[in-house]
Amino acid sequence: MKQILTLAAILLTTLSFAQKKDLFNGKNLDGWTVYGTEKWYVEDGLLICESGPDAQYGYLGTDKDYKNFELTLQFKQEADGNSGVFIRSTVDGTKVSGWQIEVAPPGHDTGGIYESYGRGWLIKPDPKKDKSLKMGKWNKMKIRVEGDTVTSWLNGTEMVTLTDAKIGEGEGGIALQIHDGGGIKVKWRDIEIKELE
Repeated sequence: MKQILTLAAILLTTLSFAQKKDLFNGKNLDGWTVYGTEKWYVEDGLLICESGPDAQYGYLGTDKDYKNFELTLQFKQEADGNSGVFIRSTVDGTKVSGWQIEVAPPGHDTGGIYESYGRGWLIKPDPKKDKSLKMGKWNKMKIRVEGDTVTSWLNGTEMVTLTDAKIGEGEGGIALQIHDGGGIKVKWRDIEIKELE
């Protein structure tokens, strides 16, 4: 009986790992679409977003939609790091519909949830949690989206949890953002997703 339980545990662990997949292959932007004129490129295995000459909003969106998932990624802010990760989003030109988990410089609510072209800020983290952000170094973000509940973590610290019916109804893909205003550069790596049932 003990052997059967051990085998079942190994099988479940294997299945759980099998569900996780890379969204970024470290070589090119296959599986993604660029929206706007800002720069998105791959260098030394890293995905880099950088302000372009127009200094406008720009997005890099997945070609596939994702409803319920756990997303993990790492980001490193160089210069101004005003960016974000959109969930259940659609992009038309450079107008995005969806919800952004904020990636920003210190003091600007990284991990909070913002609804673009809608209700604005839905929830901001406790300011004390801002110390979890390491500006100019690699940070690990985890985002869990299940039904109408979204939770974000930054370097192991739970930043916010929000339950919202409108988010629950949302449909769309994942998108990385570059804010308008110019002077922004953010590096990304290890973008992995595990879809939930």
